[in-house]
Amino acid sequence: MSKTFILKIYRGIPGKQFWEEFELTLRPFLNVISALMEIQRCPINCKKEKVAPVIYESGCLEEVCGSCSMLINGRPRQACTALIEPLLKAAGSGVLTLAPLSKFPLIRDLHVHRQGMFENLKKVHAWIDAEDSYDRGFGPRISQNMQETMYALSTCMTCGCCSEACPQVNADSAFMGPAPISQVRLFNMHPVGKLQAEPRTHALMEEGGISECGNAQNCVAVCPKEIPLTESIAVMGREVTRQAMRDLFSLPDVDNR
Repeated sequence: MSKTFILKIYRGIPGKQFWEEFELTLRPFLNVISALMEIQRCPINCKKEKVAPVIYESGCLEEVCGSCSMLINGRPRQACTALIEPLLKAAGSGVLTLAPLSKFPLIRDLHVHRQGMFENLKKVHAWIDAEDSYDRGFGPRISQNMQETMYALSTCMTCGCCSEACPQVNADSAFMGPAPISQVRLFNMHPVGKLQAEPRTHALMEEGGISECGNAQNCVAVCPKEIPLTESIAVMGREVTRQAMRDLFSLPDVDNR
């Protein structure tokens, strides 16, 4: 006889959310996205009622796009890499709960609007300016240690897990969250990107910037890519202090990282 489990989903639209349960067959290596696809094919709940399919967001299915973020048993993570059997064993229960991230505007069911994160990336100029399309040959050499650090920071997929876990990201705070701060570190390290280091650093000195971090360190604990977010916050905290001193005494900008 096949084993089954209950997928308990907090669904609905803003102001009208409710829990709904679905019974599914447990198979080896079944992940949350696959379970949601089964519900999509046959949306019948535990009451034997045919209901509307559950709305969620997904893209790459290999933890690269960051779109399938949700609360799985209360923890923010990616649904595509969340294997159900180990999660049930860890919880000691036959029930797995899914809920939308709470720090972002709800669209419907498990689908939230993460536009706020992208707006914060715009605020900190999280990209490299290109002057033209001409081939200028090889760029400046970058040390192996710096390459490794930059690669780790570049794996950020704007999934929102760090903001979801951060107590400073809430309706009463303008804090931009850990991810944009880490991206400032990344682009300020880039040989071309560091030309815009000063305005990026100034963005962290404004309302919602680095001073509003409470150092809870929840962000680094839930990051799917294990990005050293707290290290980035510490590094940029020092850079903000240096920038403030340069602004105060009109000192020249010296790259001493």
